[in-house]
Amino acid sequence: MSGAREQVSRLLALVPYLQARSGTPLAKVAADFDTTPAQILKDLNVLWYCGMPGLGPGELIDIDFEALEDNPDGMVRIGNAEYLSRPVRLGSSEASALIVALRALREGSPESSREVVDRTLAKLEEATAGGEPAPPVQVLATPPSAIAEVRHTLEGAIARNRQVQLDYYVPTRDESTERVVDPIEILVADGRSYLDAWCHLAEARRLFRLDRVHGVQVLQDARVTHDIPPRDLSEGLFQPAPGDLTARLKLAPGMRWVTEYYPVTKVVEVADGSLEVTLQVGDPLWLVRLMLRLSAGAEILEPAELADQVRHTASAALALYGDGVA
Repeated sequence: MSGAREQVSRLLALVPYLQARSGTPLAKVAADFDTTPAQILKDLNVLWYCGMPGLGPGELIDIDFEALEDNPDGMVRIGNAEYLSRPVRLGSSEASALIVALRALREGSPESSREVVDRTLAKLEEATAGGEPAPPVQVLATPPSAIAEVRHTLEGAIARNRQVQLDYYVPTRDESTERVVDPIEILVADGRSYLDAWCHLAEARRLFRLDRVHGVQVLQDARVTHDIPPRDLSEGLFQPAPGDLTARLKLAPGMRWVTEYYPVTKVVEVADGSLEVTLQVGDPLWLVRLMLRLSAGAEILEPAELADQVRHTASAALALYGDGVA
């Protein structure tokens, strides 16, 4: 346990250290942290799986392992961790959720730990509500029981050959939409359940994540039969459509992993070690969000209007930080 605690403490200090000293020899990092190069390598392998909520590609801390392997001095560089250099400012829902979690933790903690939990709770409650009871928590995650109920309802609609109306959350637009769909089947991929259906709002076939379905109503109208083949997920969830946008990106050498996690159709090696990739995009806003996550590690070459949208969105986000909004 003591070794794990020491590693966590070291990891918390390692990220700001490397952000301030990009390209530091592995031996010097180990010496500054009073440990061995082998231990620092183990720490970096742990950091590689850390990042923002969601823990998907573009949300994890990036470790430049090529610089470690190809350089005789073993240079240590990290990326995609800039958010850790800014002070954390919790919103009321975030702080309240943390307070609830700490109270639950306190109930199952030994006496030796409760004093620390109580001090942390007192500071959080004073900071968020001036000592008053914490505000209600806004729970955004869909509980497993709700997902199971949605799935049961959809399976019933398929068995009865009925259309359904979905209240569906679209994260790329941060909005909920109501749409009538012809359900085809329930699929499972990467540990999540999806509804394969023909969407009358989009007038196209779509996959809907069940944890984003906030409401489902079985209609009296029968499903419309569509002449479409069964969906094959062996090539991944994303299936390009004829009307999808074609985009061309330039990826920095440290961003090669993008070609492994996302369905690119063409990859061209560039002399400077970067890549030019082509991919099909169903929703342009998805690509805007991805580019913001990749930050300086990627650039949109085509289409120009989408590159302009990324710059405008990034400038607007930076302006919020200038206005003191976290």
